[in-house]
Amino acid sequence: MGSPFHLIFYHTDSTEASSLAKECFSIVDSLNAIFSDYSSESETGKLALQPIYKNVKVSDELFAMISGCNRAWLSSDRAFDITIGALTRLWRKARSENRFPPDDEIKQAKRSTGFENLIIHTRGKTISFAQNGMSLDFGGIAKGYAAQKLVDHLKNKNVSIALADAGGDIAMSDAPPGKNGWSIGVNLPGMEDEVMDRKLELKNCAVATSGDIYNYILHNGKKYSHIIDPRTGYGVTSRRNVTVIAKDGATADWLATACSILPVKKALALAKKENAALLIAMIRNEKIITYKTKNFDSYFQKKLQ
Repeated sequence: MGSPFHLIFYHTDSTEASSLAKECFSIVDSLNAIFSDYSSESETGKLALQPIYKNVKVSDELFAMISGCNRAWLSSDRAFDITIGALTRLWRKARSENRFPPDDEIKQAKRSTGFENLIIHTRGKTISFAQNGMSLDFGGIAKGYAAQKLVDHLKNKNVSIALADAGGDIAMSDAPPGKNGWSIGVNLPGMEDEVMDRKLELKNCAVATSGDIYNYILHNGKKYSHIIDPRTGYGVTSRRNVTVIAKDGATADWLATACSILPVKKALALAKKENAALLIAMIRNEKIITYKTKNFDSYFQKKLQ
């Protein structure tokens, strides 16, 4: 899935812990073999090899993911869309070549997108593409989904204290021994190493952060993020960091993507609708301003008296 993966858990038996760790990373490998769009050998990668698909049988895991993404697409006013694969490849190639894609290339790639062109056949668990050249990109949800899978797997093995970090998409269970929660820093927009003064203190939930710190194209003085607005075909330019706290990793991940694209007011409304907590930190007139849902402050570590 194109990101480092870190796992922390507490166990009384080192041999058993080593065995569980191997199981967990085997699960990550199996999910990567389904959802990665970096590999032509993955199930998702193979879907992109042919120009058009009709009634293609997909695995249960992939079908469940697509169905969940359909709900997220509708809930997010079409801001979260896994059918942007053609645009993802275009912008990824442009970044590697240090160039800005021209309008005609963006328009051409955009013709091969749109969730309305992904037809889901529930009875046979098959999918069809209504447009040539369509492909799927799970980059805005698969990492959080995978992190949650590991935490859930460890719970099923009676390991109740764990944290899985998939490139910044984090899922966790109970707090570490002697702590009220896992301590999580929140990055400030445009800064690689700077975090907010107060850290989050979390347990039995998930957190995801999206921003343009590492992946972007600079063009005519503007930063175009790796996060693509599927409605325009362009990377977002709002210079914001978005942090979402949700009940599970997949939800936190896709909400962080959608809330990076939507206007602030709509992003706050979406987070509230999904029972999530949201913090948006933006650079405006070279100053950092923040917007947050009412419940977000409750997740910060308590200040010492």
